[in-house]
Amino acid sequence: MKDDAKVPMITSSFRDRESADRAYAALRKKGYTERDIHVLMSEETRKKLGGKDVKIEHGNKAAEGAGVGGALGGAVGATILGVIAAASTVAIPGIGLVVAGPLAGALAGGAAGAAAGGLVGTLVGMGIPEDRAKIYEQDLKHGSIVLGVRPKHAEDADYFENEWRTTGEHVYR
Repeated sequence: MKDDAKVPMITSSFRDRESADRAYAALRKKGYTERDIHVLMSEETRKKLGGKDVKIEHGNKAAEGAGVGGALGGAVGATILGVIAAASTVAIPGIGLVVAGPLAGALAGGAAGAAAGGLVGTLVGMGIPEDRAKIYEQDLKHGSIVLGVRPKHAEDADYFENEWRTTGEHVYR
């Protein structure tokens, strides 16, 4: 069994909101919060999913106004749009990427630099290996949602990997 302290991040892309919501719900069921879960999507995908009313400051973290996050998060429950509304969120200008969760806080001050590095450079900077970043770049451009989490235990990693293989694509850990 692996040393739990070294359990790698697990990531996957999801083609539609329903499969991403199921994956997100599985994370929540295991006790993970929006502070643990990385969510990436294109700005265009966010708008298509109905998130156009969520105000995101470009290059700054957090949705605009606690009322927006609370109202949307409460209305849709444990869903991707709830995360985008309630979690720390940044939109990276120039590459059209929306990031929510712990990565958003790390990127908040460096969004301009991330944009200069392009989408693959931004994903690599987030800790995603370059070969995977190129695959996720294509997935994001085609409307997929990418989720990631650093599992607390090897058992959780196994669970998420198996669960996500039934609903997602390009599952890596």
